[in-house]
Amino acid sequence: MTCEYVEHDVDAYLDRELDPAAAMAARVHFTECAACRRRLAERESLSRFVRAAPYYSAPDRLRARVLAQTSRPRSARRLVTWAAAAALVLSVGSGIAVWRAPSARGDALAEAAVDSHVRSLMADHLFDVASTDQHTVKPWFLGKLDFAPPVVDLASIGSPLVGGRLDYLGGRTVAALVYERRKHTINVFVSPNAEDAFARASVQSIRGFHVHHWIRDGMSFWAVSDLNDSELSQFCQALGAA
Repeated sequence: MTCEYVEHDVDAYLDRELDPAAAMAARVHFTECAACRRRLAERESLSRFVRAAPYYSAPDRLRARVLAQTSRPRSARRLVTWAAAAALVLSVGSGIAVWRAPSARGDALAEAAVDSHVRSLMADHLFDVASTDQHTVKPWFLGKLDFAPPVVDLASIGSPLVGGRLDYLGGRTVAALVYERRKHTINVFVSPNAEDAFARASVQSIRGFHVHHWIRDGMSFWAVSDLNDSELSQFCQALGAA
């Protein structure tokens, strides 16, 4: 898959409109191309911001102009939509300034973690390396990341390591460690903690998934699963102590 193809379909990828094969090909390209990863992160960030913005009814004149765009090709309509959203968010001339509080940044990362978890399940791409051996999974990341993620097996508490992959979260490539517990998948996204502003631990429920975040030894961990919160908490405590 080329950068040109990904640029054409990045919005369809975010909207989960691609078929499984195309989604997997795009995902592989994002892990290999830094420029396209940045483009994806920018679109994801803008999409989350627009969804969180307050809703106001459009005046009739604006509604008529938007409806006039419906005759354009899909790519042109998407371009108009993103341009309009960007103009709305960056209306400096009207005195509007956008500032992201630490809590908002943390919430955005939690949403992104859930998005990555769901995509990994939908595209059937849980693993770049499938193994229950931590001594196989950990070396696989060497040379692919600028940090060494801690990799441990938690089979002793019924949550074995089953593999790992590269993923993308918060504007950078991260390690995704994959565990299972009673046929429930647990994705753990690991990266260096670059921002102390949201270094505190947090627990959230987003779209039916439980999301746990904590910092340990300079690393940021985001664990996502549909496993019940009690068992996920037990898993996170064991992982944090390992």
